[in-house]
Amino acid sequence: MADDQVLRQTLVRLDGLGYKAYKEIQGSYRFPGFTLHIDFVQGDPFAAPSRLRVVVPQAEAGFPTETFHSRSREIALRDYLTRQFGKAAAAVREKRGSGNSGLMAIAPTSQYILERSALWVSEAVVEARFWVGLPARGRQILGRTAADLLCDDLPLIVGRSLFYSALNPTELQQHLTVAEDTDWLRDQLAARGLVAFVPDGALLPRQSGVDERPLQDSSAVRFRSPASLRVEFHRPNQGSISGMGIPKGITLIVGGGYHGKSTLLRAIALGIYTAIPGDGREHLVTDAAAVKIRAEDGRSITGVDISPFINHLPQGRSTTRFSTENASGSTSQAASIIEALEAGARLLLVDEDTSATNFMIRDRRMQALVAKDKEPITPLIDKIRQLYRDYDLSTILVMGGSGDYFDVADTVIAMTDYQPQDVTQQARAIAAQFANPRTPEGGDHFGSLTPRIPLPKRLDSPEKRWEKSWHGGRGREDHRSGEGDRPERSPKLKARDIDELVFGSETVDLSAIEQLVEVGQVRTIGAAIAYLQQHYLDGRRTLPDLLNQITPQLATNRIDELTTYRQGDLVAVRPLELAAALNRLRSLSLR
Repeated sequence: MADDQVLRQTLVRLDGLGYKAYKEIQGSYRFPGFTLHIDFVQGDPFAAPSRLRVVVPQAEAGFPTETFHSRSREIALRDYLTRQFGKAAAAVREKRGSGNSGLMAIAPTSQYILERSALWVSEAVVEARFWVGLPARGRQILGRTAADLLCDDLPLIVGRSLFYSALNPTELQQHLTVAEDTDWLRDQLAARGLVAFVPDGALLPRQSGVDERPLQDSSAVRFRSPASLRVEFHRPNQGSISGMGIPKGITLIVGGGYHGKSTLLRAIALGIYTAIPGDGREHLVTDAAAVKIRAEDGRSITGVDISPFINHLPQGRSTTRFSTENASGSTSQAASIIEALEAGARLLLVDEDTSATNFMIRDRRMQALVAKDKEPITPLIDKIRQLYRDYDLSTILVMGGSGDYFDVADTVIAMTDYQPQDVTQQARAIAAQFANPRTPEGGDHFGSLTPRIPLPKRLDSPEKRWEKSWHGGRGREDHRSGEGDRPERSPKLKARDIDELVFGSETVDLSAIEQLVEVGQVRTIGAAIAYLQQHYLDGRRTLPDLLNQITPQLATNRIDELTTYRQGDLVAVRPLELAAALNRLRSLSLR
């Protein structure tokens, strides 16, 4: 293997040549304390940056086994090192020519401790995957500048971020213990009969709707649980913690406008993730199978049985296998609930502000004016208890406009100046005092779920049917290892922020999937759909079967199996978000 001096000499020799000559440096190089692998070299300074890896032997990196001995700690350590590498790279970053010249970056991070393919830790090595924009002036190589970047700056970055001795041990330990304790708290919810826990002292307001950092304002109110809902846990590392426990069943969050109802629901929705230390929402946890549901005008729906909510449409149109290219608000919300149930959701999160009014409630006056046989929609109020009773699906609902929901609620929390109060007894007294004259329209049971089986068709080529044609139905993994025949082409994949995925010729709108927090999760969804298409889409497996097949790759150290080469920009995602994206593919066909 060549060493760093050979790399430096090669780069100096390439100075002034055409950009494609950079291909010569592809390969591996020994540096003091680590090995650099240049896996892919960009062909143009304006193209996607080159892909590189650094591998540090654990004997050099020196991370104690206790920093990654549990799954929680391993992910937290990888998250922490990714952040440190990013900070170190930003500190030495400068413009070094045209296009992406001089860029050196690792996968961006958010307010959450997530598993990313950017960094790996084992008993043997620490590996970081990152991007470099190889310097150029126009399309001529700046070889000496590239030598400074790779042979001087990179060792500095690696030395500051991937060696235990260079890090702040107190800060690192806090990162690990917060992650481990938060995961432990989330695991305790079911045994305590809870679906969410909001700790005392939590800071829920964010800087803005597009900035997830905590609000830095002296007027920001810290959360404090009402006594009747306060629960206490004893964490493995940090001892006792108290806060508001939200029990299973149907919970209403009520209160006036601008008093924190939606802020609380948003925090609960993101409690499926572990917030970083200093975020203000450390130890706020939610059932890992919680799904935020909203109305979504214009979305595609394919073969969903929405008959529990919508039936006897005009012209006799079926709702047991309902499909549309342009759903209404109420239809989309009904379909999203059924799809969430199918994918394994245990908790629905609903905000009336983002819901279809006619899906939420039909009051007595409207019932009197429009007879039930003329109204296809059965509102959520008449199905919400059946969802809990028949499918053990709890709901947390922000409701500021209809007291009719007092009749079906188990718990009612009122938000006043961002502080919660348990008003369950008052709500029940009001419901008893002002008897509701409306007629329940939901029947005795919620209804059954109809299994859906995706057809074996290329999802990125909606005009063509596609059958697996290579040996044994094998796909890219076999081709990578030299086995089997060459598989079908891989679809074009592109993530445009967290709200849009380009999959083949189709652009998928993900803006209503509100629990996506990093663009790398969108890339993972795209890679997972392609992987399903090549390995498991056989016309026999139901959607839940497909999700079960790919779940191990979505959130474990097998995420690399989703792609043909080592990618550093994938982020773990739940099967629930993958299912939501699949259901929004307009090329999806089912039976």
